Amino acid sequence: MASDSENNMDREIILADFQACTGIDDIAEAITLLELNNWDLVAAINGVIPQENGILQSNLSSVASQANIDGPHSQAAPAAPPVAPPVAPAASSSSSSAFCPTLPSRHIVERQPRMLNFRVEYRQRTVEVVIEEGSVVGEIKQILETELQVPVSKMQLKGWKSGDLSDSIVLQSLHLPKNNSLYVLTPDITPTASTSQNSDLQESLNQNFLLVISHREAQRDYNLNFPGSRTIQEVKRNVSDLTNIPVRHQQWEGWPASASDSMTLAASGISYPCHHLGVCRRSSPANTQEPTEEVNNTEVNVFVQCADVHMVSDSEGDDFEDASEFGVDESEMFGMGTSTGCRKAPLMPENTENEVDALLHFTAEFTTRYGECHPVFFIGTLEAASQEAFYGKPRDRKLLAIYLHNDESVLGNVFCSQMMCADSIVSYLSQNFITWAWDVTKEANKARLLTMCTRHFGSVVAQTIRTYKTDQFPLLLIVMGKRTSNEVLNVIQGNTTVDELMMRLMGAMEIFTAQQQEDIKDEDEREAREMVKREQDEAYQLSLEADRKKREAQEREQAEQLRLQQIQKEADDEKEAIRLSLEHALPPEPAEEGGEPISKLRIRTPSGEFLVRRFLGSTKLQVLFDFVASKGYPWEGFKLLTTFPRRNITQLDPASSLLEAKLFPQETLFLEAKE
Repeated sequence: MASDSENNMDREIILADFQACTGIDDIAEAITLLELNNWDLVAAINGVIPQENGILQSNLSSVASQANIDGPHSQAAPAAPPVAPPVAPAASSSSSSAFCPTLPSRHIVERQPRMLNFRVEYRQRTVEVVIEEGSVVGEIKQILETELQVPVSKMQLKGWKSGDLSDSIVLQSLHLPKNNSLYVLTPDITPTASTSQNSDLQESLNQNFLLVISHREAQRDYNLNFPGSRTIQEVKRNVSDLTNIPVRHQQWEGWPASASDSMTLAASGISYPCHHLGVCRRSSPANTQEPTEEVNNTEVNVFVQCADVHMVSDSEGDDFEDASEFGVDESEMFGMGTSTGCRKAPLMPENTENEVDALLHFTAEFTTRYGECHPVFFIGTLEAASQEAFYGKPRDRKLLAIYLHNDESVLGNVFCSQMMCADSIVSYLSQNFITWAWDVTKEANKARLLTMCTRHFGSVVAQTIRTYKTDQFPLLLIVMGKRTSNEVLNVIQGNTTVDELMMRLMGAMEIFTAQQQEDIKDEDEREAREMVKREQDEAYQLSLEADRKKREAQEREQAEQLRLQQIQKEADDEKEAIRLSLEHALPPEPAEEGGEPISKLRIRTPSGEFLVRRFLGSTKLQVLFDFVASKGYPWEGFKLLTTFPRRNITQLDPASSLLEAKLFPQETLFLEAKE
């Protein structure tokens, strides 16, 4: 333990000397450069000294050697340089900084300039702007002036997460992601009539609304873009993820009086393109007492002094010696202090049995330490987080970010306050990742984590975590789900910067997006195959149903035909029986030569045939009708007519004789169907 304490003290001295020599005020950046050189002070200084300034490595090495001989706390006077260097006062009484040569104020290894993409909307137009990160806001406006023909003096560039910015602000200082969305307001320029009249609801649903939401308790503003089709209820749920205020406890200001949770933003009546809202936690009478509020404020002030002293701005020439003004030892600034008055509560209790309770405690304590603006930690087991991230539909899947915290690490507070709580990091993690956290400060909790990692990701991941030393924490593991296994894409250590962290997250996201597109393609192809199969099955079922109906129709038709045939047969049989009975009832045909008068009749049928028969003159007309009916021409359906003059015999009295009907001695008749 004594050796570890001396090692930490030496590193603090090296860190102070390095900052004094190089003028680098950012603690995290200074630690990163020293880590890259394995805490070799001379090598780290050489890495940031431009050789064109005339600083020779051999001279520096010789002076450094002499400083090492004199001892880390030697008071030897420095060799007088040609020009006094503009170096900030050292944070330690050590005089190893005495050998620092003349240096520029700051120098970092040159990189390729990072390009930023801006999608700028102005009324019905969209302009894509690509510009270097080192540019200023005013250069974007100059490009927009050319594209939109709008003077810079009348242009208001909105949509920045940090509020309105001056034209001289450097983009790099905003820590922006690669892709950004902005919009232009020109209140002094009246829109054209065609633009002002285009207020169709469908178009409003496709527009993006910028909601500037002020969180009262945290005193923060969130600039959130939502499509017009998003409902107010969905907005409130998203805000709940950012503020940790459940929807039922949210108290809002700024929504129109007629708006309801089920309304879309386009139909709610809010201002376009930007609308301001306020949200806070619905207070109860017990929380409004002033004494309690004063106690809470006192606790917060004490915490700020004890835990976040390292966040004091260095721009005014303050250095590590300034921490003594707060009564805080240097080691306490890095989370290693032993003072009981400022000891922080652990993020996670030891030997906790319930993972959900442990993560609830972690989230609450993390919020107490670092504020409300932090990633939304998944509350649940590691298995549940994996299920949420990996096993939904391909379009809904996300990367899993596993944050591992260790309070004994020198980088813990810096990483949490400056990286994990940066607006850009919080926003990017919330949109693209499921973030799960665990505290490995206690050995029991670390052992439990390794067991969970072995079960879900394999022994390789657990062994990788074991290899990291305490001062390399915190760790951020980026895990991607695959078809057969889960893959750790990246392990991000605590000695990084916001820009590097964002770049590594974006790099992991690019890999994930490529894999996600393949999964979506496979899923679409599978669904297409299933749809074709369903359509084929449906078509087959429809075909079977059509065949069944056709067969039933044929069967009904055949049955109907059989029924009609049967009826017709019965009718024919009845007619035939009647005909035969009439034929048998006819009197015999008389001979041509007889004592009584004979009438010879020729009857032409509708088919052209002639029926010839002799009748006695005294024979009744009914016998003639029965004769015709016995030949298949019943008098109910046919008329018996004379040729000239035309007479309808069937209309005469059937009881009259042929003589009375003047059908004697011979006559030609013809049959005609009744209408």
